[in-house]
Amino acid sequence: MAQSHVNQTFERDAFPAPHDFPDSPLSKALKQPLLLGVFLNMQDIRVSNHPTSNTWTFDYNAKIVQQAEALGFELAFSRTQWLPKGGYDGEASLDSFIALGAMAAITHSILLVSTIHVLYGPLHPLHIAKYGATLDHIAKGRWGINIVTGHRPIEHEMFGRPQIEHDERYQLAGELFDVLNTLWSSNENFTYEGRHGWKIKDGFVTPKPAYGRPVLVTATGSQAGIDFAASHSDLVFITNSSGAGIRETLEDIPAHVEKIKARARQFGREVLTIINPIIVSRDTEQQTRDYLQAIVGNKVPGSFGSPSAYASDAHAWRGRAQGTRNTGLGLGGNIEIIGTPEQVTEQLVALKAAGIDGVQLNFHDFAVDLAHFGERILPLLKAAGLRL
Repeated sequence: MAQSHVNQTFERDAFPAPHDFPDSPLSKALKQPLLLGVFLNMQDIRVSNHPTSNTWTFDYNAKIVQQAEALGFELAFSRTQWLPKGGYDGEASLDSFIALGAMAAITHSILLVSTIHVLYGPLHPLHIAKYGATLDHIAKGRWGINIVTGHRPIEHEMFGRPQIEHDERYQLAGELFDVLNTLWSSNENFTYEGRHGWKIKDGFVTPKPAYGRPVLVTATGSQAGIDFAASHSDLVFITNSSGAGIRETLEDIPAHVEKIKARARQFGREVLTIINPIIVSRDTEQQTRDYLQAIVGNKVPGSFGSPSAYASDAHAWRGRAQGTRNTGLGLGGNIEIIGTPEQVTEQLVALKAAGIDGVQLNFHDFAVDLAHFGERILPLLKAAGLRL
């Protein structure tokens, strides 16, 4: 039996990543000038009572992912939240870990990223390593993890623990993914005792993931989160703290993006940034105004009010919480892109020029609006050089 070590020093450069393999699904996706994704709503949350086909159900969201895949989209993922009764507008919420993993068997090319609160509850590193490798093989290298450490005390408390201090959470996440990367890459048994109470004795996982490890995504805005993402993740999911409008986003986001990418280069790595716009578009300006007014005019009072009412130490949204330079429409998404197909294309071109590498799109009505995006906007993106 091979010798294993306790509290060993991790050599992160030795861990293979999906982009190290030219034929990996991630490497193929990265050939696109602008990555396209869908940010699924698998929770019973409604911003507006204007009619929509949206539901939280697996069947509906699976069809949206298949629709996006047929249009050539590279990414799909969704949020997961752990909230008590009354924490959503309705009662239903699918788990992203399970739901996106299940979609691996019914898709062929799109990357499927499961949101996992990696520091909560009963999941041991060996569980994550084994489950992740299994899903990655089912998906043939297309599965990944959206890494969440938990910004709400109430979520940690649901699992019987007090909330871990903000920066310490990212230190623990770094430790966890060093362990996971070791399990995913090592051909020897592995023994480890961690600060979070994790203990592994002669741990071993096989098969290994298809291309080194699953794709890793981190949503963050704090310095501790950026340090973690820059040293571990492939994609960094960002927001614009000054507001949801496209104007302030284009003003503020270039410096934020450069800060993240420069930090990654200090670790000898390259990362991509993605952001979450909601697209509100129809063929003409009048039709777009009418659609926007129908959504905003039927806005549900206190939309997202219950989740946001819970205490949070998230850094990325602090400016928005203070209401600075916010559009006030509250349509959803990190930013709001509103206009005709030509105007939407111009705004996406501007986001790319500002340093954004990909967009996880949100819609008021996913089935209808995604079809409109594919028919009317996607050809313009190709003509603009944002899509191959």
